[in-house]
Amino acid sequence: MAILSDLGTKILSIFEAIAGMNFLSETLPMLVMLAIGGVLIYLAIAKDMEPTLLLPMGFGTIMVNLPLANIVGAISQNEGAEGAIEVLYKAGVANELFPLLLFIGIGAMIDFGPVLSNPKLMIFGAAAQFGIFFTLSVASLIFPINEAASIAIIGAADGPTSIFVAGELNSQYIGAIIVAAYSYMALVPIVQPPVIKLLTTKKERMIRMKYEGKAISKRTRILFPIIVTIIAGIVSPQSAVLIGFLMFGNLIRECGVLDSLSETAQKVLANLITILLGITVARNMHASQFLKWETALILGLGLVAFIFDTAGGVLFAKFLNIFLPEGKKFNPMIGAAGISAFPMSSRVVHKLGLEADNQNFLLMHATGVNVSGQVASVIAGGMILSFFGN
Repeated sequence: MAILSDLGTKILSIFEAIAGMNFLSETLPMLVMLAIGGVLIYLAIAKDMEPTLLLPMGFGTIMVNLPLANIVGAISQNEGAEGAIEVLYKAGVANELFPLLLFIGIGAMIDFGPVLSNPKLMIFGAAAQFGIFFTLSVASLIFPINEAASIAIIGAADGPTSIFVAGELNSQYIGAIIVAAYSYMALVPIVQPPVIKLLTTKKERMIRMKYEGKAISKRTRILFPIIVTIIAGIVSPQSAVLIGFLMFGNLIRECGVLDSLSETAQKVLANLITILLGITVARNMHASQFLKWETALILGLGLVAFIFDTAGGVLFAKFLNIFLPEGKKFNPMIGAAGISAFPMSSRVVHKLGLEADNQNFLLMHATGVNVSGQVASVIAGGMILSFFGN
């Protein structure tokens, strides 16, 4: 009876505490965040939008906004005790460990064959980072420079890079930045086609590009990640760790003697880290941190960066075509694949090519640009850290 009485007293105190919450300043923000968590879960399940990340992020958002749960803060009366999500955050996000481990898995998934067979496609990966630096200029008029730089990297459409850069720059809006980065990755098939069509004519979209499909030797495939790591480390030292982990994953794939490790990196490691990353970054999705006018502004600026990255790649290809003879021109759409959203962007370009001409196969060209964009976005992140990091 004493136990039941004690339990009843505790339950009553909880309800009294909830009832004592101020509706406008506490209850309403909590309900809004619970709804946002539900929307993220809905988009993951019903719309299949980046479900591996949005589902755990949505559920984590619900968890951290439960009243009196203290999942992030103290879990007992012991001074200094921390919630499970806070422990995970410090262990894997605050020190950038989770994004780096995820890069190993991403590197193991990437086949650099298309770009190695046609190296000139790399220039489009670089051109498609224009939106990052354009948005940096705009955001710096509104936010402190470290926040502006963190927001601008959303344009890379590369979630791990966004997390890494925002963490290194100590952004207080990391929750909004992560949501924006992964949301726009999922929205590639919706956002990119209108921008591409606006900037190209049907005649340009019908341009066919011959794919030579040169055989790439195993030696070249092995040397490529090593050489890229060395060059990136010299040109952009702050990107060395990002590029290094990405290329290490690719080296595991291409060396030919670590097939079991390559498969583990692609599936088990990548999936496990993505789950932990998703539920952990929800630590920054508490109502007090997320429900600010700056959040809406960040989402808008992220969209600007994404659009201008797409436009930068397309316009750069159109510029090059001015100097190229007929039969050698690029299909401008492949420039849009220079963002880091691999492989969604290359599929979008391929689909638009088939819409204009059902015999126009651009997938391999777009894939070459897409994997180049993956590397270029990491280097761009390293450059931003070099300029604005500690």
